[in-house]
Amino acid sequence: QVQLVESGGGLVQPGGSLRLSCEASGSILSINAMAWYRQAPGKQRDMVARVSSGGSTNYANSVKGRFTISRVNAKNTVVLQMNSLKPEDTAVYYCNADLLVAGSFAQFTYWGQGTQVTVSS
Repeated sequence: QVQLVESGGGLVQPGGSLRLSCEASGSILSINAMAWYRQAPGKQRDMVARVSSGGSTNYANSVKGRFTISRVNAKNTVVLQMNSLKPEDTAVYYCNADLLVAGSFAQFTYWGQGTQVTVSS
């Protein structure tokens, strides 16, 4: 079975930093894009940042200059470094990856279970 497991969420004061990590495990043959999404209460789930297999990145306008996404291919891991956090960054953050797994002829998108990030004084 394939799993994406997030870690690193928590409570932080405005202006603070958090580092989220997500590791994909299981019978993975290859990983294409990896991304972070977030969903605040009563709102839709939106993309925060995305990194391609080649390392190209793109970000939501609301986090540009504050968040940095990176990946460690050897560890099937994607990291989101979040700086200068604001109360409006409060949400459940989900890891997402496009994976080709053993026994499959097509790539599918997998999701982690989510980790809560709360920015409050």
